[in-house]
Amino acid sequence: MARSPYAWGIDIGKCGLKALRCRVSPSDPRKLVAEEIEYIEYPMMLSQAEADPVELVRAALEEFVSRHQLDGERVAVAAPGQSGLAKFIKLPPIESKKIPDIVRYEANQQIPFPLDQVVWDWQRLAGGIEESGFVMDAEVAMFAMKREQVHKALAPLTNAGIDVDVLQLQPIALANMAMFDQLPPVAEIDPDSPPPSLVLVSIGVDSSDIVVTNGLRIWQRSMPIGGSSFTKALVKEMKFTFEKAEQEKRNAVRAADPRAVFKAMRPVFTEFAAELQRSLNYFTGTDKSAKIGQVLLLGSAAKLRGLSDFVAKQLQLDVQRFEKFNALEGPAVSANAFREHRLSFGTAYGLALQAAGGSALNTNLLPKEIARDRIIAEKKPWLVAGMLGLLTAAVVNFVGMFLAWQTYAPAKYQQAFASADNAKARSAAAVSALESISQKQTEAAGWQRYLIQVRERRFQSLDMTRAVMSMLPRDDRQPPPASIADRREIHVDSFDMQFFPDLSTWFAGVQANWAETKAAAAPAAADEPAAEQPAADPAATDATAPAADAAAAEATPPAPEGVDGVASTGEGPKGAGWVIQIAGHHFHNEERGNEGEQFIRSTLVRNLLGEGDAVTVAAGEQAGEQVTAADLGIGYPVLVASSPIRPVEVAEAASAPTVGGRPGMEGGPGIDRPVVRLKRYDFVLQFVWQPHTPGSRLPKPAADPAAPDAAP
Repeated sequence: MARSPYAWGIDIGKCGLKALRCRVSPSDPRKLVAEEIEYIEYPMMLSQAEADPVELVRAALEEFVSRHQLDGERVAVAAPGQSGLAKFIKLPPIESKKIPDIVRYEANQQIPFPLDQVVWDWQRLAGGIEESGFVMDAEVAMFAMKREQVHKALAPLTNAGIDVDVLQLQPIALANMAMFDQLPPVAEIDPDSPPPSLVLVSIGVDSSDIVVTNGLRIWQRSMPIGGSSFTKALVKEMKFTFEKAEQEKRNAVRAADPRAVFKAMRPVFTEFAAELQRSLNYFTGTDKSAKIGQVLLLGSAAKLRGLSDFVAKQLQLDVQRFEKFNALEGPAVSANAFREHRLSFGTAYGLALQAAGGSALNTNLLPKEIARDRIIAEKKPWLVAGMLGLLTAAVVNFVGMFLAWQTYAPAKYQQAFASADNAKARSAAAVSALESISQKQTEAAGWQRYLIQVRERRFQSLDMTRAVMSMLPRDDRQPPPASIADRREIHVDSFDMQFFPDLSTWFAGVQANWAETKAAAAPAAADEPAAEQPAADPAATDATAPAADAAAAEATPPAPEGVDGVASTGEGPKGAGWVIQIAGHHFHNEERGNEGEQFIRSTLVRNLLGEGDAVTVAAGEQAGEQVTAADLGIGYPVLVASSPIRPVEVAEAASAPTVGGRPGMEGGPGIDRPVVRLKRYDFVLQFVWQPHTPGSRLPKPAADPAAPDAAP
């Protein structure tokens, strides 16, 4: 059901029921249009000993419901101020998004009951400064009621069939009325110079609510003096019955002895003024900057002749009865019942204002589960209608399908079905044949690419082996040095290789060795001039190449096409490739500063890094070209193992023959060979080889910024 713009504010007092039906003016949001009012006075006050409050309220609500239609209109009701808790908390400078957490913490501290036993709500008041997400001088209003008090306040209306949308405390309803009706809009109030605070004193039957507000801040208190206090004074002093005393109080001027009536009530006048004075003193003591302006009296007891003048004299303030609602208009304002009882409609005004959406404070103590159940109940008719619609659509669909099935004749379609099945079978056979042919073509193309790659790579291992042999240091000085220890030679004990689908896995284990090898090789190359490295002896190269080439051809699967050579940078090799391992030794350990592993770094490692002379490709389409180690895909030389330099005894030949044109150490059999004491150093060196297709020009390796002598 569509919501009406009208809202009801219902105030169930102890003298009678007051209700106001209003809506915010469509032409002026600062005006409230009152369409209907209701004032139903009980036969007796609810506080009288012989009264039945439940029955009196029930009868008044039944009469109210019989006169007015509430469907689709929001309803707000009030609970007595003393049945709830109101706290106004000054917040420290804080991020605005953290205010809910602070409020919940304060609720645990300020509410003297577990939070699951109360209904509470809060709202940040106007005022304060917010900048860059931080709030300063902000104040929060927090209200709470015990759940049994909430259900007690809602029970009469629930029993009368009235759905309540807003439950508010009476003092807060009065504060909403005062800020809307008697004070300027919040946007027009200067926080540094607010208007004087307005004091509302709503005199009830047993107690009075005091509300103090300047539009930005709110303070409220209840004091235990009400209209019945004057009646009881007459009963006590003049020995009247309660009904007689109530009548004399309302018509004190026309009483048989007015002087005696006022004399009997004077102590209550004095006590009322004194209690109000104490309350205002407490307020001004808590807020030193606050200024009290006008004091307005509401409630039926405010009609008591001389009360406002007496209180004004005692307080030395401007005290008046609330004569006019400035922002309330409409046909109900001119009704006789409203004019006669206008002082009693302050709470109903504030409730209707909040229900209509025009109030400054919008806290609601209605339990959330009640609001949720009501929303579900409102949607049930639509849910049932939707289910009925779906059921109807399903029935219609079933009927249509049933009728179509009834008209189906299988014989008419058998030939068409058979033709369709035959066409489907032929199509499937054609698709299968096409897929088979396509698969064979793919396999043939793959074998063709493989054979082409094998042909193109047939010289790769040969070139790599010869290049490595040419990078080994040789001492071709004539005559050769007399001592083996003076010869610049490295002896290879083994030459192995292993394929890695991802070289980064290998590099992860030797990265520290790589950094150390590379860093130590650069200074050696700069400090010591490189020895002359003549071209590799063809005889020696030819002697080792067939074996290496055969081993590579036997053990090497074809490298992925298009893998580039590795530049010796600090990032590590990527992709598939080979790791070549050279195990060897040398006796060049007498030259200080260039012995042991430093001799390996300054010769073989330096050449593998591409800092030595270029090597000549011996076979393939690049035969005869001068290329660097990186051009062949060689890089990242790492000393993975080395032994301490240890003394050994080596039998030296009487005459130094040559093997393959190179100085040898071994004499012929039966020759008496003297024993020479030498220092031997053993090592294991690994490097990366990522071969590429001959004829493809590799880009020049990028210089490693970490290397001191990196080529530009």
